Amino acid sequence: MIIGQKKYCHFCSASLIKKECEGSLRLFCESCDEPIYENPIPATAVVVIDNKERLLLVKRSVEPKIGHWCLPGGFMELGETPEQGALRELEEETGLIGKIDRLIDVSTSPNPFYITVVLIGYLILKHSGTLIAGDDASDVAYYSYDKLPEIAFESHKHFIEEYYSNRT
Repeated sequence: MIIGQKKYCHFCSASLIKKECEGSLRLFCESCDEPIYENPIPATAVVVIDNKERLLLVKRSVEPKIGHWCLPGGFMELGETPEQGALRELEEETGLIGKIDRLIDVSTSPNPFYITVVLIGYLILKHSGTLIAGDDASDVAYYSYDKLPEIAFESHKHFIEEYYSNRT
């Protein structure tokens, strides 16, 4: 289910129409004579592992999935690399400063606001700081793999499984 659809051109504010363009039915601004491209929104998530091989999770304080546990992460901002966005989100949500060890995987997730979100998952083994629930998180905690709570998002479950099934 899509919550809303764009109605106005973000360049000139004219009303948009749907028009066949480049082989697809797209939003189109007749005033600018340009298609309005709608692309996936990039986001990141981090699998943070402590020295006891436990996984760090945050409890969401915002929708979607408020009250559910997930990996630290969120949307990239303009001018950020995916790595910078992942580390920023980690610090904002948990108070930790981390160092990315490696890319885990890339996944997509349906979203009612943005239709498709592209998620980039990273592994963090080295981190420092004082653990505290921050932006978008009501709680933070480490969990053993065999005692994980229900995870809010399929893409986060995928990153967790990728890490634990490919440990060396």
